[in-house]
Amino acid sequence: MFKLDYMVQARGLAKRFPSRAGAVDAVRGVDIDVDAGEIVGFLGPNGAGKTTTLRMLTTLLAPTAGTAVVAGHDLRREPVAVRRRIGYVPQRGSTTPQALVGEELIDQGRLHGLSRASAEERGRALISGLDLDSTWERACGTLSGGQRRRLDIALGLIHEPPLLFMDEPTTGLDPQSRANLWQHIRGLRDGHGVTVFLTTHYLDEADALCDRILVIDHGEIVASGTPAELKREVSGDRVALQLNDAFRLSNAEAVLERLAGVKVLRADGDLLDFSLPDASTALPGLLAALASAGVTLAGIEVRRPTLDDVFLSLTGRELRDQPIAA
Repeated sequence: MFKLDYMVQARGLAKRFPSRAGAVDAVRGVDIDVDAGEIVGFLGPNGAGKTTTLRMLTTLLAPTAGTAVVAGHDLRREPVAVRRRIGYVPQRGSTTPQALVGEELIDQGRLHGLSRASAEERGRALISGLDLDSTWERACGTLSGGQRRRLDIALGLIHEPPLLFMDEPTTGLDPQSRANLWQHIRGLRDGHGVTVFLTTHYLDEADALCDRILVIDHGEIVASGTPAELKREVSGDRVALQLNDAFRLSNAEAVLERLAGVKVLRADGDLLDFSLPDASTALPGLLAALASAGVTLAGIEVRRPTLDDVFLSLTGRELRDQPIAA
């Protein structure tokens, strides 16, 4: 059953592509829920089905199976109504280098049914809010990379959609431009109530920006949650112990076996490397148990998990590994 307060709700969304070697299931029946006012990150290795899913949700690609309601309209039966209610910022941008910034904004607004005066008023407000002042009469090709990406956002927002899709919005930008764009993306949600659904190859970006993350692999959603939840539940804290006596390694391993949620990653000589759900609460008891078992330590290191750890745990691959499917 579809909820009215969801900006995106998909059930069993799938896409099959024909090929000479046989049909390829790029997306295998995914379920997606996005609440109004969320910034949701959609992550996955190359070839996992990420872009195919995004293209289906933005009406650029017809699903093979499944249903979806996007911005209040049925994806299959009302694609035009969906397009009127969403903004889309493609990965490679959509501006003509020779065109003037103001011309591009006005033309985009007119395509969405705005009058020329309304499109210009809205366009000038957007470039001011996105720190693009004085660019109205400039050619798009003269803008910096960060300015072009902010212009792409302005083009996606010209018709004031409540839902904005962004495909790898900061790819190719320098660190300062990326951080600047993050601030503007947060401002869309915090200042204007825009729901943002974005794909990214940068795990630090997802960690910094997103209220919630969906991870897709082999065409299926394999994890969903806040960055903190995924780090805690999927990867856990990483702990490395250096023992004073290597002959006590088996004693230490026996202590770990009695603890729930512990996963030993390496046991070699005087080194013991393992993960556990919450080191801050588990370590005091663990250290006491080790001492009771006659295990003394020369050193201890605790590392909080990152989204990189989550990805390796979920997929066994990094984001930029080679694709596995079309």
